[in-house]
Amino acid sequence: MTHAATVHSLWTTAAAAPDKIPAPHIEYGQLAPTLIVLGAAIIGVLVEAFLPRAQRYAAQLFVSVVSLAAAFAAVIGLAASDYGTGKAHVAAMGAIAVDGPALFLQGTILLVALVSVFTFAERRLDPVVHGNRVDNFAAQAAAVPGGEGEKAAVKAGFTTTEVFPLVLFAVGGMLVFPAANDLLTLFVALEVFSLPLYVLCALARRHRMLSQESAVKYFLLGAFSSAFLLFGIALLYGYAGTVAYAGIADVVDGQVRNVTPALAGTMGNDALLLLGGALVLMGLLFKIGAVPFHMWTPDVYQGAPTPVTGFMAAATKVAAFGALLRLLYVVLPGLRWDWRPVMWGVAIVTMLGGAIVAVTQTDVKRLLAYSSIAHAGFILAGVIATTPEGISSVLFYLAAYSFVTLGAFAVVTLVRDAGGEATHLSKWAGLGRRSPLVAAVFAVFLLAFAGIPLTSGFAGKFAVFKAAADGGAGALVVIGVISSAIAAFFYIRVIVLMFFSEPRTDGPSVAVPSPLTSSAIAIGVAVTVVLGVAPQYFLDLAGQAGVFVR
Repeated sequence: MTHAATVHSLWTTAAAAPDKIPAPHIEYGQLAPTLIVLGAAIIGVLVEAFLPRAQRYAAQLFVSVVSLAAAFAAVIGLAASDYGTGKAHVAAMGAIAVDGPALFLQGTILLVALVSVFTFAERRLDPVVHGNRVDNFAAQAAAVPGGEGEKAAVKAGFTTTEVFPLVLFAVGGMLVFPAANDLLTLFVALEVFSLPLYVLCALARRHRMLSQESAVKYFLLGAFSSAFLLFGIALLYGYAGTVAYAGIADVVDGQVRNVTPALAGTMGNDALLLLGGALVLMGLLFKIGAVPFHMWTPDVYQGAPTPVTGFMAAATKVAAFGALLRLLYVVLPGLRWDWRPVMWGVAIVTMLGGAIVAVTQTDVKRLLAYSSIAHAGFILAGVIATTPEGISSVLFYLAAYSFVTLGAFAVVTLVRDAGGEATHLSKWAGLGRRSPLVAAVFAVFLLAFAGIPLTSGFAGKFAVFKAAADGGAGALVVIGVISSAIAAFFYIRVIVLMFFSEPRTDGPSVAVPSPLTSSAIAIGVAVTVVLGVAPQYFLDLAGQAGVFVR
């Protein structure tokens, strides 16, 4: 039979049996949180296209807040229907896991995004320009910084309301990321939440060149890390012949029923497995900001608009740690003896590196960036525990840490001088005398970062270190405590600077925010205090949510 005839017979067979392609079976109800957010993001794009410019801000804010609240309600509904424990399963043809950790992390991400949207919508901090209230974002993102186009856009009172759909797209990707149950879904989710973040980082109204530089750095290094991840996925697929988490885990454990000749050829090749696993880990550690993949963090945190920095610092960490936990606990538990020593090393250099370099910082945003690197190291201690307590302690720490971070960056937006935000530490001297309330709130967040008792930071650190110690990583806990002590030095230093220094005559003023930013900061303080004073309910909640579906 000729080649053409073969193709023709295949075509006719396919045409004769049209019912052979099965329709995908999608559980829309269980994917509701993600679908609501992505649907709202598309509505946001349509709002930008069709509504007059004057009405867009209110419409976008309404769509964003309602959709995030509805998605959070959907997560609560799924958890109440027992999808976190008894009914946990793999939905969407094996692509998405609906289980305790996924729902817990999705709920955290949605709450973080909701509070972040309040800071994005803030319009009372900058002075009124040409009779228009303005926000933190560039008047016209496409205009050259300082050029005629930008001046005309500012004069006309333009604002970049596209930030709201961008945030929703990023949140949609973040919701899928920790719940992804195969490597391709993981990669698609990574790109879906990374690309909007690259754009958001470039949109600062003040210091636009610095902002654009930070976005380019983030984009180039992010593309680099995505390439590592994708190469790792290719190697793992070559090793196991599947991208599904359970399938790879079975091959790693040697529990495959029907071994094909091709699979038999690659199964024994540990080089593919170890290299693939290492490359995927590198991609995830980059998103977490662990040393030595942290170089982008301080520059991007400093250059990006502060509301974006707060959102990114909180939500990206939650999503990335969720994906890391699922990878290590579901796909590679059989490789525990290979990845634990590596993660030990990464955790140690991350804790010490973040804490020691932070001591030398003179910019508030860079200081918080290095502090976030140190915190990534503390959370990795819980990941290394490889016990159920390890998972639940990491979930709790992520929830606690994200609200402290959001609140801290929201406070940073309030301290301003003629050039916009005053982020140099010298300008914060004597802030406690000028504006005792703002300084006191910032002090609460700093004490929580330092892990002082009666704050959420202490409860989180205690849970993570206890899990690590019980999991046989006692030496790691000792290094963690030393790092915490080093870190406490620069947090306390900022508090001393604010309350015990003389205010400078040319010092910054504290802007009076609208109820939006005020409520974001108030929520941050409330969560910090409640999780610090009465953490048990939330620790139990994280404990119940700590079981991955296989």
